[in-house]
Amino acid sequence: MDKVGAHARGYNAHSIGICYEGGLNALGKPADTRTEWQRHSLRVLLLTLLRDYPGCKIVGHRDLSPDLDGDGVIESHEWLKSCPSFDAGKEYSSLK
Repeated sequence: MDKVGAHARGYNAHSIGICYEGGLNALGKPADTRTEWQRHSLRVLLLTLLRDYPGCKIVGHRDLSPDLDGDGVIESHEWLKSCPSFDAGKEYSSLK
């Protein structure tokens, strides 16, 4: 927590990177492959971090991609990375 990570260029100095194992289906394509235990553990971790860092924003790598067409929305064709293979902001918006 006290060291700068290397997870998202341009955001490393002021963010916390969280990783989970998975995110690709059997064909190597992006897919939400989280198990129930992974879902539970991520939720517990995020709740803990939100208590320690109130007001922070939960996003995935894909949400930090540049808005290439300038329409104010980062769409799937603009993602530099597709991870975490689910919409983290939407899924965890109720935790705030």
